[in-house]
Order: sequence, then C-alpha cells, then structure tokens
Amino acid sequence: MKKMSLLYIGLTIAAVVWLGYLFRSGNTEDGSAAPNGQSQPIQVTASFYPLFFFTAQIAGDKATVYNLTPAGAEPHDYEPTTQDMARIENSRLLVMNGGKLEPWGDGIRETLKGTDTAILSVGASLADLQLKEEGETVTDPHVWLSPVLAQKEAAAIAEGLKQADPANAPYYETKAAELVGKLNDLDQEFRRGLESCVKKDAVTSHNAFGYLMREYGLNQVSISGLSPDEEPSPQQLAAIADFAKENNVEYIFFESLVSPKLAETIASEIGAETLVLNPLEGLSDEEINSGKNYFTEMQNNLANLKIALECR
Repeated sequence: MKKMSLLYIGLTIAAVVWLGYLFRSGNTEDGSAAPNGQSQPIQVTASFYPLFFFTAQIAGDKATVYNLTPAGAEPHDYEPTTQDMARIENSRLLVMNGGKLEPWGDGIRETLKGTDTAILSVGASLADLQLKEEGETVTDPHVWLSPVLAQKEAAAIAEGLKQADPANAPYYETKAAELVGKLNDLDQEFRRGLESCVKKDAVTSHNAFGYLMREYGLNQVSISGLSPDEEPSPQQLAAIADFAKENNVEYIFFESLVSPKLAETIASEIGAETLVLNPLEGLSDEEINSGKNYFTEMQNNLANLKIALECR
C-alpha cells in the first residue's frame, strides 16, 4: 500500500512538471503562433484575434503568442477556462483590449496579483465614442477597426513586449515599425477608396464600426448594440427599416460569426441585398486555414463598403 502511495505521488508530480513544461515551452497548439528555432521564448497571451494578430506580427520569433478566444467565438461572451487561466498565469504578458470588451477583464488584475504576468490594456485609453444602450452611457471598445487607432495599439503592444523582454527590444521596435507601416498603407487605401461615395449611411448588424465610420466620414446605423447578441426590439427594427427605405439603402451588412437572420429580414423587407462587414472579433477555422487575416478582411470590408456606398 505504501509503495502504491509513493508511486501515485511520483506520477502526480511528474504530471504537474509536464504540464508546466507544456505551458512554458512554446507549444504549437491551435490558436498560437510559435517561434521557429527559438530557445526559451517568452510566452504572451492576447485576449482575442486582432490583438493576437498584431502581437504575433511584432513578436515574430521571439515569443509564443496564444489567442485566448477560440476560433469562431465572440470575445464579448467568452469566459476563460481553467486551462486558459493557467496559460495566462504562465505568460510574461497578457494583452487585452479593455473598455469592457472582455467580460472577465475587471477581475483579472486581482487574479494575477502575485504572479509575474504583466497586463497591457491597449484599447481602453483610445476608446472615446459614447453610446446610449438601455438608458446607460457605454463606451464603444471596437477601436481596432480604425487603421489609425490600430497603429497606436501596435505601438503600445511593442512597448509592452519591450518591457517584458528588454533583451529583444530593438527587434520589437523594428517589427512594430513594419506593422505600423502596413496599417498606415491600409489607412491610405481606405481614404482613397471612400473619398468619393454617393452614399454615407451603412446599416450594420451590430454597433461595432463607429471608429471606422468616423475615421472616413461615414454614418453607421446598427441593428444590434455593442454586443452582437443584443436583440433589438420590434420598434427598433421597424425604425431601421424605415430609415433604410427613406435613405435608399440598397445593402444591409452582416458578419460571419453571428446569425445573419436580422440583416436578412430587414433586407427582404426593403428589397435590399446583404454584404459582409467583418468586425474582426474572431476568424473561423475555415477562414484562418484559407489564409485570411486582419489585412485581407479589412480590404474585403473596404471593397464591400465601396459597393454599398457607391464609391467611385
């Protein structure tokens, strides 16, 4: 019996050591971007897709970056699992949006007290669009959809990586400059593409595109609120349908991660068509496997906006 107990204890210790190794050794599970040939890279966790993409672009081969929100899931609703929390606690850096996007964000600082994990919130200080929802004033957190604000997020991520891994600071600066350059090019594409549009009103499935619309002088009319799961009332749906009719809206935008039912209902009622406008809160496995990323989807967004708004 004593031998069995000692054997059990030994196996348990071995299992814990092995799990710790997995979390710290730059594994290549789905949702992570692992470095090639890098010894003991730092581990970084990003809360959802755009921040994962930006962080992985800057970190390059100096870090393993893990996307906390699974492919195809919504960051508005996702809650970290026990395994997620273990991964966060074994990360040098947690990159979050903030601004109430992550429902678990308020409690994470208390949870991580006493650990070596630094928390970086890159969106909260940039979010300044105030909206009224159910009688309350709320702040729109979707700053990554503005290529201009995305550049500021990238710069903040680079600073966070430099503090977490000072030895590789010059590398992070170089990679961040490359990413910011690409985001600036994207901004210029949007400015050229949207400077001469017949229409300015875009009816969207949820209220995610305020910063994008503001940046380029457009107007967003949303079916749902800041979360795509918020159900509009029949009165709200009727008002949106009336607006679309009065303003000759010919396209209603929907997104890939949520049901297009409401957008299709309004489109059918007013004789309009539907197009995708992707808030990039996450990509499906199919999209990721086909090579889609932040830039390809933003360019698709631009192409569809140009169609709907009759841009020349």
